[in-house]
Amino acid sequence: MSTISPGRADAAPRRVSRLRLRYRLSPWWLRVVVVFVLSRVVTTVIVLLFSRAQGPNPWTGANPPYLSYAAIWDGNWYKIISFYGYPSELPMTADGHVGESAWAFMPAYPFLVGALRFVTGARWELIAVIVSVGCALGAALVFYKLMQHVLKDSGTALFSVVLFCVAPLSPLLQFAYAESMSLLLLVSALYLVVTRRYPWVFPIVAVMALTRPSGLAFALFVGLHLVHRYLIRSRDPFPLADRVTTVALAVFSGVMGLVWLIIAWIATGSMSAYTDTELAWRSSYIGWGELVPFTAWFQGGNWWLGAPWGIVVVSLLILGFAAFLFTRPVKRLGVDLRLWLASYAIYLLAVFFPQSSTFRLLMPLFPALGALAVPKSRVYRVGLVLVCIAGQVGWMTIAWGVDGRDWTPP
Repeated sequence: MSTISPGRADAAPRRVSRLRLRYRLSPWWLRVVVVFVLSRVVTTVIVLLFSRAQGPNPWTGANPPYLSYAAIWDGNWYKIISFYGYPSELPMTADGHVGESAWAFMPAYPFLVGALRFVTGARWELIAVIVSVGCALGAALVFYKLMQHVLKDSGTALFSVVLFCVAPLSPLLQFAYAESMSLLLLVSALYLVVTRRYPWVFPIVAVMALTRPSGLAFALFVGLHLVHRYLIRSRDPFPLADRVTTVALAVFSGVMGLVWLIIAWIATGSMSAYTDTELAWRSSYIGWGELVPFTAWFQGGNWWLGAPWGIVVVSLLILGFAAFLFTRPVKRLGVDLRLWLASYAIYLLAVFFPQSSTFRLLMPLFPALGALAVPKSRVYRVGLVLVCIAGQVGWMTIAWGVDGRDWTPP
């Protein structure tokens, strides 16, 4: 009978210990990169499994390759914008309403992808995915710095990044969508506001507001941040220069939040071109109507659940989210990030209609992941990661995979 020498038996544990020590001593950015790369491997496997099972659809044939599959749904709209720009006339439906068109999508992402495609000559889908992945990595790096700043713990900050990278909608981070670029700009702007470097936020907001609808929500956030800093000025000095800059930033963000509406008006001659185009997407649910702030969620609740349960459930969601902002883990994120969570939630409540793409519209609330990362139990953390990965499969099933005439767009 052969025996294993004590030296050989101890070699594996020593190797593991050395790897752990080397990992802990590695620079923070390398640890974030490792987390990001590993998460992309997991998500890519999930996406490839879905692409292999995908049947013929409006954008691809059966079993499409990764790049083709990553550019369906809104990715096709971004591709149209990259190649052809925006229509000067709004398309009209047979019954005289404004129909769906490229005006619902902001230009920063498709124009960037289009410019890189022109310079490199590479395939549009490839450039689109590279831009999304690059922006997602940048967002993960800045998110670590933001969480480290507010949570004061590098381990919790890194686990916040883990949750960001494996979240149920994280496949979008490597698709031909503008979300990665928008999240990079948003987390950069939040980090600069939290660290009181206001002048640097202006150019970021200028691009961010033309990447995804965000300017009005950010204007509300900066306004609330300004009020809070003024109220606590006795224990946290608020110099005159900072006051002037934050007022200017709030106004600038609000103006940028309206710029795309104005551009669409000038280009098409219709003052309501952008809002009418956005309303076209909800017409299949509740028909045509005007944009009345703070009504769409209640309309959607009644559409999904019927009256009065729709209104009851939406009201409970609002109250539940408000209570969530005052829980102990969320309070650890600091006042500024809680103000952002509240501001963006108010914006969503004011203008968006709840349906399958609402999951995607919730992505700018991702700083709340820092609160979920606070508990240090290994069982809790492993379980949460597994739940998130299962959520990716669930979201891909519900929203991304196309089954016939699909009415659940991502």
